[in-house]
Amino acid sequence: MKAKTILSWIFRLLAAGIFLQTLYFKFSAAPESIYIFSTLGIEPWGRIGTGIAELVVSLLLIVPRTAWLGAVGGLGVISGAILAHLTKLGIEVQGDGGLVFYLAITVFVSCLIVLYLHREEALAFLKTRKLAA
Repeated sequence: MKAKTILSWIFRLLAAGIFLQTLYFKFSAAPESIYIFSTLGIEPWGRIGTGIAELVVSLLLIVPRTAWLGAVGGLGVISGAILAHLTKLGIEVQGDGGLVFYLAITVFVSCLIVLYLHREEALAFLKTRKLAA
């Protein structure tokens, strides 16, 4: 197996694993999730909608053919989370030591790496749609 393929799997599974792990807390209405989304003023629809988006992104990341699309979606979803931490929530939420924020940064970097590793597929898709030069 090529190094690129191995790296792709590592970072895809890392990002998808973090996204999927947080679904339990979002869909079970865990107190920390309710606190976060209430603070943002988007509870419960924001929590549930974000969970659905993260589930879709995770599935796209896991499937090799759609990994680049999952990375793009993951960057979008996690950018919102990072922005929320930097503006309204703060780095540390309810004494978590910044864990949720650092997991978001990990997902962001992982998705960037996946997108870089699959850039040819993304560009080919855009070219077939005449969206790239």
